[in-house]
Amino acid sequence: MRDLGVGFKYLVSGQRWVAAHGKAFGLGLIPGLVTLVLYAGALVGLFLWGDDFVGWATPFADDWGSPWLGLFRGFLTALLFGLSLLLAVVTFTAVTLLIGQPFYEELSEQVDRDVSPDGTAPVSDLPLWKELWISARDSLRIVARAAVWGVLLFGLGFIPVVGQTLIPVIGFLVTGFFLTEELTAVALQRRRINVRTRLQMLRDRRMMVWGFGTPLALAFLVPFVAVFLMPGAVAGATMMARDLMGEDQKPSGSVADAA
Repeated sequence: MRDLGVGFKYLVSGQRWVAAHGKAFGLGLIPGLVTLVLYAGALVGLFLWGDDFVGWATPFADDWGSPWLGLFRGFLTALLFGLSLLLAVVTFTAVTLLIGQPFYEELSEQVDRDVSPDGTAPVSDLPLWKELWISARDSLRIVARAAVWGVLLFGLGFIPVVGQTLIPVIGFLVTGFFLTEELTAVALQRRRINVRTRLQMLRDRRMMVWGFGTPLALAFLVPFVAVFLMPGAVAGATMMARDLMGEDQKPSGSVADAA
């Protein structure tokens, strides 16, 4: 249970870091704003036509009487929208990191230098196009895994009581895990850690990952919050990546004081 607090500490420390580095915070808002506009349009479309999609997908219920038809399709529409929001949280991070790849790489390196006792940071020697390719490829793999979980949880949502209580909790834990993977990937890719190894490292520290990613996933559901938290999330994930690698770092308090 202690690792839950450790993960949350990194989340808070990352936000403190960007608050002390105003220029980094300001530039970090741009990729998030671009992605937010794209996702807002998609979610509005889902909100407007989601019930039509559910009706098309459940023709077997056309002859059901009232109120069962309305309750059944209303529940499915709400569940579809809820799961789409959870999937949007994971993919929002992937798309934002891809759009802002050069900036977030620089931000992550700066955090590494700030928290490293010797003031150094691992630096990628790959060209930008290759970094973008690796990031996009790995993000697709993670999104595919998250989509599989989303479909599974969607199906389990039909189970009475459990589907309305336990399944949403599991959904946020899963979302928090994949969200953390995407964010720590910025620092871990510079260390040449492949996606399979990254996933295993995160599984070994699940409680820390949930302490970091689950509150962030919940916060990301609030409009515009994701945009403002993204720079700090990258900073905090960089500190967590150092922890996962067993690298020494300054206490968070001394980092804030130095800034």
